Amino acid sequence: MRKTQLLIALTAIGFAGSAFATNGMNMEAYGPIAGGMGGASMAYDNGTAAMMNNPATLGMAADGSRLDLAVGFLGPDVTANCPAATCGADVSAASGGDAYFMPAVGYTRKNGALTYGVGMFAQGGMGTEYEGNTFMSGGSGRDTRSELGVGRLIFPLAYNVTPDLNIGGSLDFVWSMLDLQMALNGAQFGDMLPYGLGTQTFGAVSGSLVDQFLGFITDGAIDETNPLNWGYFDFSDDNKFTGKTKTTGWGGKLGFTYKASPALTIGGTYHSKTSLGDMKGDATVTFNHNFSDGEGGYVATTTPVSGEISVRDFEWPETYGLGLAYQVNDRLMIAADYKRINWKDVMQNFKMSFTADAVQADPLAQGGFAGLSLDATLYQNWDDQDVFAIGFAYKATDALTLRAGANFANNPIPDMYMNPLFPAIEENHYTVGFGYDFSPSSALNFSLTFAPEVTQVSGSTISVDHSQTNWQLMYSKRF
Repeated sequence: MRKTQLLIALTAIGFAGSAFATNGMNMEAYGPIAGGMGGASMAYDNGTAAMMNNPATLGMAADGSRLDLAVGFLGPDVTANCPAATCGADVSAASGGDAYFMPAVGYTRKNGALTYGVGMFAQGGMGTEYEGNTFMSGGSGRDTRSELGVGRLIFPLAYNVTPDLNIGGSLDFVWSMLDLQMALNGAQFGDMLPYGLGTQTFGAVSGSLVDQFLGFITDGAIDETNPLNWGYFDFSDDNKFTGKTKTTGWGGKLGFTYKASPALTIGGTYHSKTSLGDMKGDATVTFNHNFSDGEGGYVATTTPVSGEISVRDFEWPETYGLGLAYQVNDRLMIAADYKRINWKDVMQNFKMSFTADAVQADPLAQGGFAGLSLDATLYQNWDDQDVFAIGFAYKATDALTLRAGANFANNPIPDMYMNPLFPAIEENHYTVGFGYDFSPSSALNFSLTFAPEVTQVSGSTISVDHSQTNWQLMYSKRF
């Protein structure tokens, strides 16, 4: 028990990192067994990853205990492109966020009809990093990045109602964390202004801090012809294992499997929408604006405003799925799943609220913005996502199982609101994998996923090219 507690504690540290997910913000597969089969996982035993897939399949295990130790790697290749009509020349920015490692651990014990356990898994997220000398800096010369990570500590329970029927569920402790360094050039920020000053096509800003800024423009303190050069939101701790803003909450799952015939098993699951608090943390909002020099010209001035930011109303969506597994013969199994991920309910808007500190280090911020607030909304309007997965497992020898599969999904992000900082636009994935039993009590499983390049053009004419190569590796011990 002490060793298990230590293992879980160490794994929790690793799980603070983000995962660059591929079914929207979800991973395309949880665990290398399902990973080798295109993510199909609803109706057969796929180890402790069932906690993330369908907890009822835990009831298919043999009596005794199982410990799974896993690591996953996600390798996104993302490039943002800005055409000459928008940026003055055809320019590109390659994301440096191209390697994300995610540990996982799961433990279960089956006693007769009852199976219980505990596990910790990365749910998903997003991440990109662009250097300050690219167009993504909005003229600020500052790096821009996003890193969203969501993880779960899961307590599953499964029960064999009959030899053919299993039911299961889990209580999930969920945490999310976000780093963000986002630049807006003058035109982008100006478009978000209220009172008819901006079209608010892609988002909106409001609040006393914005009103004060507009007051500067009105009374001539800022050059009215070009008042704002760029704005910059910065809440990032540059730590691979934590996020600057964070929160916790709860979620849960229910599932079943039913053996319809000796060869065919049907499974289904429901994952609830999470209940999370707002992600909060220290932040700095910086403006570079043009102050009148009193002689008909202006001086570009950078004003950092420190305070606290809240990312509001961020939740993970409900998901429901149905699948089957068909044992063709003693060597070959075919599995297929359908999942519906209800992004539309939770990804309408990305909302931030910023409250400036009462005491500011910058004199201009202290005199003009101390204690004031800003609300910013970036429109998202995601669609719900349909995911189809199919996989094959072939037992080549008594010890070696070979797997292959595919995962097909629609891109939930509409063209209009695709943001290069959050390009969760992947659609199709092709997978291979294997499992090798060293003995009846120990095994190794591996999966490799390739997601071909997709390109999407946003309403602001910026496009993103995105492909991925991912793998998962797991060692299992039964005792």
